[in-house]
This record gives sequence, C-alpha cells and structure tokens, in this order.
Amino acid sequence: MNKVSDIKSDANADLYPTRLATGEVWRDRVDPVIWGDKTPTDHLSRDDLDRYERDGYLVKHDLFADDEVSALLDAAQDLRNSAPERLGPNAIREPGSGDLRTLFQLETHHDLFDRLSRSERVAGIARRILNDEVYLHQSRLNYKPGFTGKEFYWHSDFETWHAEDGLPRMRALSASVLLTDNDALNGPLMLMPGSQMHYVGCQGETPENNHKTSLKKQEIGTPSPEALDWMAKKFGIDYAAGKAGTVIFFDCNTIHGSNGNITPFPRSNAFFVFNALSNQPRDPFAADDPRPEYLGTRSEIAALRIEDAPLT
Repeated sequence: MNKVSDIKSDANADLYPTRLATGEVWRDRVDPVIWGDKTPTDHLSRDDLDRYERDGYLVKHDLFADDEVSALLDAAQDLRNSAPERLGPNAIREPGSGDLRTLFQLETHHDLFDRLSRSERVAGIARRILNDEVYLHQSRLNYKPGFTGKEFYWHSDFETWHAEDGLPRMRALSASVLLTDNDALNGPLMLMPGSQMHYVGCQGETPENNHKTSLKKQEIGTPSPEALDWMAKKFGIDYAAGKAGTVIFFDCNTIHGSNGNITPFPRSNAFFVFNALSNQPRDPFAADDPRPEYLGTRSEIAALRIEDAPLT
C-alpha cells in the first residue's frame, strides 16, 4: 500500500488512477462532497447537508407515503413476474436459484419508476447536493429474496464508474428508495461513514467483459483487506435501516456493501445513480471498452425533467 496526496488538478488528468499493475494506492479525495453552499431546501436541512458531507450518506425517512410505496411494490412485483425474454440482458439473476436479483434501466420498464426517478424528493435532492442539473447514469431494481439473497462485497461505486464507464470526477451519488422495510437482519446496506474522503486505487487490470461476472460477484476493483481494515477501524461501520418509503442517499465514493439475507424477509429497493450534467463520461480510464449502455448511460444524455408531485 502507498498513500498519495499530491494529485494535480489538470482538467485532462486522471485524478483517480486505479486497476494498477504496480499495486494498490490510497489517495486523498480532491473533489467536494457537497457541491455549492449549504442553504437549506424544502427537503434538505442544514443538518442534513452537514451529515451527508461528514458521513458520505444520508437517510431520509418517510419521503414517500404508504399508498405510493404500495403502488411501487405492485409495479416491482409485475416486473419480477415478467418472462425472462421480456427483460432481456437488463436482468441479473441470483447464482444457483435463478431468482431475479437486479433489473437495470428501471425507468424504461415502467412509467411509475420513470416518475419516481424524476421526483423532486429523489432527483431534486441529488441536484441540490451536486449543484448541477442531473441525469441518470444508471438505474435498477434490487431484490434480495429471503433465504437465498447473496452478499455484495465492499466497494466504491466511483472506482468502477471511473475505471469502466469513464466518469472523470466524484460528482455523482446514489439514491436507494426502500420498497420494503430494511433492518439489521435482512441484508441492509452497510457503509463506512467518512470513507468517501479516501480513494483506493485498486490493484489488477480490468478483464475483458468484466461486467458479466462483477454484477454477480465483484473481484476486480475492490479494496484490499488492509485498506478495508484501516477504514473500518478509523470510521466504523453503519447499516442504513428504514421503513418502506425511506430514501438513502450516498456519495459515489463511500465504501459500502451488504450481507446475505438468510431471513424469510425479502428486501427490495429502487436504485438511481445521478450524475452531474457537467461530469459526463469520457473513454474508460482503466478498461479497453465502456460497459453497456444499461450499466452506464453514454448516449442521448440530457437533464432530467424533475417534477414535484405525488406518484399516485
């Protein structure tokens, strides 16, 4: 492990090298977490903004009402019951059981999820934190079934988005809309608060078509046990829990993962990645070719038309 802090801010430079043959490198983050000032809005208090900046994530409870959640659950169940040929390559299934684990480009599969992705309570908050117009870099329905839902190892989303999608800067975030109750037992999102300030450039070159295996089990682009041990001891580990209708916002570089779900209680979330319009992808920084469009939007990028209205 080597630690580097003197990253130059040349506009064309690779500020966050990764997938290195020479070994893992730790770097200090050079981008802000909150872009712009911290003036409160209808959905974000000053305390919310301070907490997001400090921890790299924010849990907003009760953003969506019970009737809205019920409608979203019905739509999600309809998609899960769809024939495999209807969903195509956008659908990722659990190893072994074949159960639907993830459905990408969620907003293209159902009008209700399209409206959810453009809601002021989700996209509007992302726009405020990133201080720019936003578009969907990625969206998906995550489903972790009872008993068989698999774990997902510790990682930084930005490491992959930078290496394989070509996002140049840390001006993106994720929003996870809880469609079911998420608690300590059913494999909730776990995060290392404060880890967003440290970037781990990982060791190992990107294999061809890495996305075909990494979506089921990520092995390239994950921090070493040494790095994870240091961050866990320095920052601790939180889990993000909430009732259905809660939204979890987290920075693109916050280290996170989840345990398997061996309880009878399934967990389902609608997940949206918002990228600043000014942070559009370039050629991948550490891969020969970009990932497919359903994993990282590259064509027809335009600002979302955000609406402040009920879903039902």
